[in-house]
Amino acid sequence: MSTSAQTAAATGRAPAQPDLLTVRGLDVVSGDRTLVADVGFTIRAGERVGLIGESGSGKSLTALSIVGLLPEGVRASGSVRLAGVDHDLVGAGEAAMSRVRGKHVAMVFQEPMTALNPTMRVGRQVAEAMLVHRTQRDRRAAATAAVELLDRVGLPDPQAAARAYPHQFSGGQRQRIMLALALANDPALLVCDEPTTALDVTVQARVLDVIVRGVQERDAAMLFITHDLAVVATVCERVLVMYGGRIVEAGPVREVFTRPRHRYTQGLIEASNLDVDDRGRLATIPGSVPAAGRFPAGCVFRNRCAHATGACAERPPWTDMATGTGYACFHPPTSEARHD
Repeated sequence: MSTSAQTAAATGRAPAQPDLLTVRGLDVVSGDRTLVADVGFTIRAGERVGLIGESGSGKSLTALSIVGLLPEGVRASGSVRLAGVDHDLVGAGEAAMSRVRGKHVAMVFQEPMTALNPTMRVGRQVAEAMLVHRTQRDRRAAATAAVELLDRVGLPDPQAAARAYPHQFSGGQRQRIMLALALANDPALLVCDEPTTALDVTVQARVLDVIVRGVQERDAAMLFITHDLAVVATVCERVLVMYGGRIVEAGPVREVFTRPRHRYTQGLIEASNLDVDDRGRLATIPGSVPAAGRFPAGCVFRNRCAHATGACAERPPWTDMATGTGYACFHPPTSEARHD
């Protein structure tokens, strides 16, 4: 699928808000392996978009490319443009990206204990984020604002929380601190990489509520990365389905989840719904995700697809639908196979 076609389909419909993030032709390469290939999508101002797929599909690498935090030896090419930033984020040096991260785009990681400084009090960490980007110019004002942020994300006794260290909090509380840190400078885009995976269901629901309220209050956009379809259905308006380093389907959440047009999306939904086959066995996707960068040519899903034919040895074209959904599949589910 061409980048322009993919970008248009991933946008879904004529934007009610201007485009905030525009990704075009994004490739991520390590040595001789292409880990992410020709990815393109847009996110509008204030829009909440989910990025789903199994582990190893390229979701986190896509996110790390946006914020310029790819591991050593992994490089990105293509274009990532963010409104309000006068340069392409791909290829920007660390000095340039340090001015972008936190101020224009912020990231919430899966495990906050590895992202928070264990030797620094929580309030000081949040205050320092504001001082670095000059959102606050006075340390006393920054400390006050940090306590207010800790209160906004629902930490009990935010004054005491500001004086404590990360190890003194539970996993759910640390994730709230990480969110306060991410929102400290009112970024236009919040990137969340599986932020609730390690939390139990009750805590997960509370943290999700805090995240959504945080972006809504600031009219910020969000890219939410997860393998949990139920979470996407709860917090997102639009979804991108990723497999083999490629976007294979994109569109409004309700349309994609009720009428999937790619066999991989269909398999994810059936497995998530705990569907059973004629023999009473739980639905699964056959096989496993190949090693990153070792996906087959043509349709990247064909080695695991029961409907694959010889045509799938070629790369399937991107097809747009009137509903705003786009997909790349030679053998999309029929109307009978849809999940109405």
